[in-house]
Amino acid sequence: MKKLIGWLHLWLGLASGLVVIVVALSGSLLVFEDELEHLFQPSLFSVQAPAGATRMSLDALAAMVHDKYPDYKPNNIEIQPAANSTVTFYLKKGKEKGNLLMVVTDPYSGKITYTAAQDKRFFVVVKNLHRYLCMGETGKVITGISCSLFVIIIISGLILWWPKRNTRKQRMKVKWNASFKRLNWDLHAVFGFYIHVVIFITALTGLVWSYKWVNNLLFYAFDGKPQAKVEAPASKPVKGNEVAWLDKVLAETNQRLTYNGIINIRFPEKKELAVTVGKENTDRITAHIVDVLYFQAGSGAFVGDKLFANDTKGTQVRRMIYPIHTGGLFGWPTKILAFICTLIAASLPVTGFLVWIGKKKKKPVKKKTQYVSMASSIS
Repeated sequence: MKKLIGWLHLWLGLASGLVVIVVALSGSLLVFEDELEHLFQPSLFSVQAPAGATRMSLDALAAMVHDKYPDYKPNNIEIQPAANSTVTFYLKKGKEKGNLLMVVTDPYSGKITYTAAQDKRFFVVVKNLHRYLCMGETGKVITGISCSLFVIIIISGLILWWPKRNTRKQRMKVKWNASFKRLNWDLHAVFGFYIHVVIFITALTGLVWSYKWVNNLLFYAFDGKPQAKVEAPASKPVKGNEVAWLDKVLAETNQRLTYNGIINIRFPEKKELAVTVGKENTDRITAHIVDVLYFQAGSGAFVGDKLFANDTKGTQVRRMIYPIHTGGLFGWPTKILAFICTLIAASLPVTGFLVWIGKKKKKPVKKKTQYVSMASSIS
């Protein structure tokens, strides 16, 4: 049985190894996406607020951006919680999906401080590489299959690692002063054992994005039915100045949701639907917890809400999949753990390949030549 499992572990590893390396390395970067962006591009998120200055209204900023880019329509607006934060507009041209134009504004001076195509940003490219290998739907199929194989590889690897009583201590630690061949085996087997729980959960949760049936299985388990389509409630916009109501929406959002958080105002594709405003609770240690409010376009009148606490169990669990997958479940400790484990996971196909090459190059044992003594030959 172990020979069969070993054969399965080897060939599934060879088949998916390169993709696993790419996905694991890109995933390790995405663990600290927010922190790294704030570190290396702080101007995208904060400005120098002049002493005694007041922020411009969101309506005025939106009007300024509209005047600068009259051929574009607003897709969404992102407002950071800090007083000295920027306001970022994401614009789209016509009915094209994707290819958003990112426009960062200084809310004190009204100046545009940064403009770029959203899909050209570093972490957007990394995320595209992580999910699609930068190959669209074809890449999604490849990463989905490789992720599925990796789940099997982890289970088979644990079975192969499982020691006998007299070798348990040997399987639990790396012998750093050993030969390269032995050290490489330890790096593969011992490190693989220590991270197997984390990478198994990471791979398993990754399947939620790869396959719709896995996503629906989650909702069947907790709600007894597949995921319902989420759409903003119907609300015909009030005709007139399209941006005169944004400050009202922002103020009421902060009044209803009093915690600190990033606010995202998303405009509907269908005019007869309400505007969706999401606020991510940054006071909580777990990332990606969002409450949603709906407002009427043109007037800013409150239409309804979709709060995390009132969601179905399936929706709540689905929301938690993202922080579990990315290590944001308990803040920095789980992020550091996820970062280390994904780096080690990226090394496993390499060390595993070297183990296989080492076995192939192993010299065959020479058979001992049997000599017949002179005496026996005479006899």
